[in-house]
Amino acid sequence: MRTLNLPYKRTKNGITLEVKVEPRSSQKCIAGIMDNHIIKVKLTAPPVEGSANDQLIEVLAEALRVKKSQVTVIRGHFSKRKVVEIRVLDLSEPPDPS
Repeated sequence: MRTLNLPYKRTKNGITLEVKVEPRSSQKCIAGIMDNHIIKVKLTAPPVEGSANDQLIEVLAEALRVKKSQVTVIRGHFSKRKVVEIRVLDLSEPPDPS
């Protein structure tokens, strides 16, 4: 199992992640961390009618072991650069991105 060490910021609702997506890729995965602390995520879905955003939520929820309903794109809905919020019930323990 691969260990993730994702850069995040705490918010009043949980954490936020800055993400750059690569739609229409040959695979769907977290590809790594870019130099500017932005998470690069490859998606097989096209950037049409929210399908890439839906797949991004699926990939992040699976990687962070949270429900998809806890993951929301809060900025960049129509852009490759996005900010995603991960809501947690217990703020003393955010999802473990490591």
